[in-house]
Amino acid sequence: DYSQIELRVMAHLAEDPVLVESFLKGEDIHQRTANEVFGMNAMMNPQEFRRHAKVINFGIMYGLSAFGLAQSLKIDRSEAQQFIDNYFKKYRGVKAWIDRTLEEVKELGYVTTLYGRIRPIPEIHSKNHNLRSFAARTAINAPIQGTSADIIKRAMVRMMPALEAAGLAHVQMLLQVHDELVFELPESDVDAARKVIENVMVSAAEPSVKLDVPLGVDIGTGTSWGAAH
Repeated sequence: DYSQIELRVMAHLAEDPVLVESFLKGEDIHQRTANEVFGMNAMMNPQEFRRHAKVINFGIMYGLSAFGLAQSLKIDRSEAQQFIDNYFKKYRGVKAWIDRTLEEVKELGYVTTLYGRIRPIPEIHSKNHNLRSFAARTAINAPIQGTSADIIKRAMVRMMPALEAAGLAHVQMLLQVHDELVFELPESDVDAARKVIENVMVSAAEPSVKLDVPLGVDIGTGTSWGAAH
């Protein structure tokens, strides 16, 4: 399971010093965002504090509006807009990257992942406001989600040869679930397989792309997919 792969990709794309520093230090990115955006808000308990920050962190990647954030957090629209404004004041690199991406998609009609995969977005020139808004959100999200998908596919292609080389050819890669890979293997092989799986996933972006932040990987085990979480 890649840990916050989309946020790590966004940190690299945006070259945002705050995000990059946070990941390099191994900080809880949602807690860091809560501190940056909300400050010491006495009206929030710690769980609410972090949950709101998590919604904002991932919402930014989907072009979340003040209206959408207000609905998600059940707060006033003006308060939601203030949170978004505070986010962009702290994460200026993200704001600059979003603005730059929107300019490029209007000029080119498409965006690309870090590996050069193209996502055409002709709707960016639509006369329909709703279609243009959707296209803008897609332009922001596609390079992040697309690159994340590219990375996990690279991990999948390399995984079985790496396991076979380690004498673990009997380990079965069953499923991909978003940013997770699910394996089936004897419990006695868990420790050996863990090392191989983690190494493949951590290095999957390379050598084509060298991310500014490390790819975090979480590995869970259990008798079922649910138990492994």
